[in-house]
Amino acid sequence: MTAAITAPKILGIHHSAYLCRDAKETRDFYCDVLGMRMRATLAIDKRPGTDDDLRYLHLFFEMEDGNFVAFFDLPDSVSEDYFYNKDSMQEYHFAFELKDLEAQQYFKDRLEGLGLAVRGPIDHGFVTSIYFHDPNGLQLEFTVRADRHEAILSEEEAKSDEVLARWTAETAAVKSERLKPAAAE
Repeated sequence: MTAAITAPKILGIHHSAYLCRDAKETRDFYCDVLGMRMRATLAIDKRPGTDDDLRYLHLFFEMEDGNFVAFFDLPDSVSEDYFYNKDSMQEYHFAFELKDLEAQQYFKDRLEGLGLAVRGPIDHGFVTSIYFHDPNGLQLEFTVRADRHEAILSEEEAKSDEVLARWTAETAAVKSERLKPAAAE
């Protein structure tokens, strides 16, 4: 196992930020559909740290644990090409944690009732998840920890260096054909 560095501890994610197609549409979805609280709506006309003109709105939606998901509405450079439904395996997604399976079922029913496609629930062993897309094409996940969540992660952690080494060896050839060498190599 890799030794931990001595450094101040990172407390958690304050926010993840993404582009949005439209600030009001995004607000309606995150507040009215998902029940989050909008904590900030910042109208800005300069790129941070510069005098360069850049008009945008920065929205922050708060979750129960105090973390945020944030969005940028950039009306002068927005392109419909960006806002397709993202594939979580080849791009990205983010997962919101729910208290229990009843809460997950509530949101599944609510989202489907609004006409959104919802995949799952899918039992991943350590969590059970449902997947759907927001109005910006971002794939979202609502996940619930399994009763054995910590035990499963401890078991996986114990073998993680071995699994990573095997994976790296097995995929080195195909990656060397498809990717540029890393800067540190």
